[in-house]
Amino acid sequence: MSKRGPTLHQIAEDAGVSIATVSRVARGVGQVSEETRRKVQEAIERHKFRPSPFGRALVAGRHSALGIVFPGLAGPYYSEVIAGFEDEAVKARVGVVILGTHLLRESVDLVLDMVDRVDGIAVMGGVLPDEQVRRLHDRGDPVLLLASRPVLGVPTIRTENLAAMARLTTHLLVDHGYRDLAFVGNPAGSPDTTYRWQGFLQAHQQAGIAPPHEPIRVGLQQSDGFIATARMLDELPRRPRAVVCANDETALGTVVAVMDRGLRVPQDIAVTGFDDIAMAGLMASGLTTVHQPMRELGAETARLLLRHVDGQIDASLDRVIETQVVIRGSCGCGSGV
Repeated sequence: MSKRGPTLHQIAEDAGVSIATVSRVARGVGQVSEETRRKVQEAIERHKFRPSPFGRALVAGRHSALGIVFPGLAGPYYSEVIAGFEDEAVKARVGVVILGTHLLRESVDLVLDMVDRVDGIAVMGGVLPDEQVRRLHDRGDPVLLLASRPVLGVPTIRTENLAAMARLTTHLLVDHGYRDLAFVGNPAGSPDTTYRWQGFLQAHQQAGIAPPHEPIRVGLQQSDGFIATARMLDELPRRPRAVVCANDETALGTVVAVMDRGLRVPQDIAVTGFDDIAMAGLMASGLTTVHQPMRELGAETARLLLRHVDGQIDASLDRVIETQVVIRGSCGCGSGV
């Protein structure tokens, strides 16, 4: 035996089962036959697995670590959510494993590998197919969906998106009387953006105003604001009077791109965002946006995941954190528009 002790692969090979089965037996979760459970436990004893750190984790059913999975890691949104998540993990004296899949084809395998190294995992909506999320839940792995539309039988935590975006859009349509609004963001890209597009459409419907047929489908980075602005100003039949962006990063990119074209914000084109990142309050007039408590979202995700690991939450949980419209100058308020 090596000085590092036996590996999980050796235990699985000795017992003639998969690594996932060894994990389920050690944690006492999932459906495993009595004969298989006995073979795995005997293999653990044979290899004297207890003295190693991973062995102690197997026997106790704990790794003293939580996992969190995002489609990427760049940008202030992810850093704030991670900071909140980590704060709560530190308080609970557990480690944090962070995975950015970048939506690679190997995303499912990457997540499955993480699951066997943590006690529970929070997965951002859109990273894994619904059937894969259910499969992880059904096999007994504590899984929590983050910023996702609910998946039947899997606990979910998210911020309120649809109603907040409807309120923001109504402010532009009714309070300012703007017409020809454009929505910048790709509803197919994330559940949050989908809800925000629906809120944008709902506000138009309630105001009796025809919305644009399609959003300007771009990503969520500042550079995407430049791409969207070029499309709006060069390809649309009419210049939009206001641009509703799916997040603040895109909105800030749009503001810079609009000004590069010699236009004024908000006098010529009003611009709004969503998230209320730190930069939103630093531009000259301030960015009108929707504040979502990103750090609190991360902290509450960790708190719920810890309870989930201990079997203390219901699988039907759908926790929604409230958001708030923040009015600044980029929509035209206080600018004399």
